[in-house]
This record gives sequence, C-alpha cells and structure tokens, in this order.
Amino acid sequence: MAMKMKTSSSPMLPDWSLLPEELLQIVSTNVEDCFDVVHARSVCNSWRSSFPFPSCLLRPSYSLPTFDELTLESKDLCTLEKVPLFLFRVQAPTVASEYFLGGIGRDDHMDLPSPLQCSVKVHIQGNDPTLMNMTDCQILSLGHQYRLVGWEPKEYRGAAFLPLNKEGRRGEFVVLLNYTNVLLVVTSAEMKWKRLENVPASICSDLFTFRGKFYASFLAKSTFVIDPYSLEVTLLTPSPLKPLNYMVASGDDELFLVEVSMPSCKVLDFSRFTCKVSRLDEEGGKWVEVKDLGDRVLFIGHFGNVSCSAKKLPDGCGVSGNSILFTDVPTYAYKYGVHTGNVGDDLNCWRATRENRVMIFNTEPVLALQVEH
Repeated sequence: MAMKMKTSSSPMLPDWSLLPEELLQIVSTNVEDCFDVVHARSVCNSWRSSFPFPSCLLRPSYSLPTFDELTLESKDLCTLEKVPLFLFRVQAPTVASEYFLGGIGRDDHMDLPSPLQCSVKVHIQGNDPTLMNMTDCQILSLGHQYRLVGWEPKEYRGAAFLPLNKEGRRGEFVVLLNYTNVLLVVTSAEMKWKRLENVPASICSDLFTFRGKFYASFLAKSTFVIDPYSLEVTLLTPSPLKPLNYMVASGDDELFLVEVSMPSCKVLDFSRFTCKVSRLDEEGGKWVEVKDLGDRVLFIGHFGNVSCSAKKLPDGCGVSGNSILFTDVPTYAYKYGVHTGNVGDDLNCWRATRENRVMIFNTEPVLALQVEH
C-alpha cells in the first residue's frame, strides 16, 4: 500500500496517518519514551488507538481519611494523587529560552483538537495563563510526587506514599504526612491517622521515599530511615551538621543528602550559601560525603527535589553536570571547590559559581525559569 503525499508549496511530506497497519504495529512495539508515544498518538485516531496512553502520565489516586486537628479522629475523606513531574521547553520563538518544571497529566476534559490530549496550564511572562500543547516541547521525566486533593490541614508540609508488596500485604499501602512538628502515618488496612513514634518532636525538613523505604530529615539535625511494614525507625549516621538539609534521589540508584549553611545576614542571599553533599551507604546505614556528582544535576526547591543527567537536559539549558540548582529564588548553579577570590573562603564545599544566573518567573501552576547566558 503506497502512502499519499501531501502537496503544498513546501516539499511533499508523507501522510503518516496512512501507514499500513502491519507497519504501525511494528512502530508501536518499538516506541518506549512516553512522550514519543504522546507524539505518535497525536498523528491521527488510528495511531491513537494503536498506542496506549503512557502509564507514567497517569495519575493514580487513593482515598484517605481527613482528621480533626486536635484529636486526630477521622472525619471526611480526601484524595492522595500521584503527580508525574517533568522539565520541558516549548519550541516556539516567544518562549524558546524559558523552561518549565511541574506536573503534566491526561487532559481528556480539555477542549483540544482531536486527537491531541496532553497539555499543561502555564503562565508565560507578559501573557495570560494558557494551555500548552505538550507535543511541541522537549520533555524530560523527573519522577513524581504525591499531593493531597480536597484537604490541606494547617502546617501541612507534604506527604510520602509506599505500596506494600510482600506476600500477604499486596494491594495495601502506607502514607506518611509531614505535619507541624510530628510525622503522622496511616495504613490502608486501618485507615486511621496516628503519630509516628521514635522521631524528633521537630520540624521535618524533608520527607522522601527510596528503594521501598521512607527517609525523613529533621531540623533537629538528624535523618532516619523508616520501614513501611514495621514502622521501625533507624537513625542514619553521621547526623547532619546543619539544620537545613534536603534529600534528592537519583532514580533508584543513589540517594543524596544536601546540607546547607547560611551565613548570618539580614537578607536571604542564596549566592552566599555553602553546601555539603553526602551519598547514602544503604548497607552501612550511613551518609558518606561526596565531592563529585558525575553527570548529575540536583534540582532543589519547588515541586520537590529531583535529579537528572545534564546530557538529557533540553538543548541550551545552560546548566552543566556535577551541579546543584536551587529553584526557590533567582540564583546560580552550585559546584564543588569554587574559587571566590577571598583567601579565607573554604574551597572544600559547594557554592554558587556566578555563571549562568537562573531567573525564576513564576512558581504556579508550574515553575518557570530562564537561564541567563
């Protein structure tokens, strides 16, 4: 079967919607990247029916009880939703140098030209909020996070979710809630919130999951690993030296702890921060300091802490590997051993490079940033 050619003033292009079915089946079995699948589904209705919607873009959700903030007694129900996170750049002249970090989901309810169905609402500086078609973007998957929908208790700082897969517990799950100066836990078997024991009565600065376990870091300068089955709490050593610290996973390969030191000053200045980075030795149950992240870039701030390979970043992003990028305020990428020109400054730490300043344009509904070259 011959494919028709579209005629126009430009060179003739093949009409991919007329690809023979036997060839379409071969194509569909060899496409692995989720956004290649999105692009393929947007060719025509027959392609859309041949390519299942990518599972990494789906948003599974779970019903949880709300609670009375004084007694922890269960009240109504809310939803915990899994939100996939992505870094993407729009291929358009007006926003070519802007990058967006946020959640993307299936938008069957949106008024989009068929067969397109994947978009995200963004606000571009100087324009009204608009729906952005994801088929026009360079996109990099950065994992996911969990968000409460329909309920946001006071002092709520985030949630972490783990499924239980051992024999006899399959289909069950455990959720930890970072709430005021305590961690709360609920299981699908009991559906009742209770306080997690044997952790500090202090603010939890970071709550994370890695290789089927919970990890919590506290302003009380301690980090713990929490078993989701027994809820047993184990202290990791050495304890962080600084109260402000963040955990960042590199897929299922490694977990990093970034400790931030802030100089005493009236104005919060990220460019003067210094950092120490450690890698989790899971077998030894301890943190081991590292000076080299290899090709990794650690993003810390809005939409959680994520990691990716610099080689996979959108073209011209301006951020190189072996660096840390804070996304809360305009700042520079952090690297190890930066020379400041001041004799007394310690070189055995991570600090701002003063190269390629990152500007933050907005943080809702997605984080919009631009790298100044």
